[in-house]
Amino acid sequence: MKPIWYFVGMILMVMGGIIVLTGIYHLFFPTAEKTVLGYTHPDIWWGAIMVIFGGIMFFKTRKETIS
Repeated sequence: MKPIWYFVGMILMVMGGIIVLTGIYHLFFPTAEKTVLGYTHPDIWWGAIMVIFGGIMFFKTRKETIS
C-alpha cells in the first residue's frame, strides 16, 4: 500500500495543472469581468504552487510502502 501523501500529491498536481491551464487560457482570452487584482493572474501562481508542492509530496513518497 502507498501512503496517503502519495495520493494527496497526485491530486494536488492534477488540480494545480488544471488551474494553471485555466489561468493560461484566461491570459490569452480575458473575461469581461474585471477584478481588483485580476492583473496579477493568481490562478497561474496558485496552480503552479499546487503543482510544485504536489510534485514534492508525490516524488518524496513514491517508493515508500506501508505494510
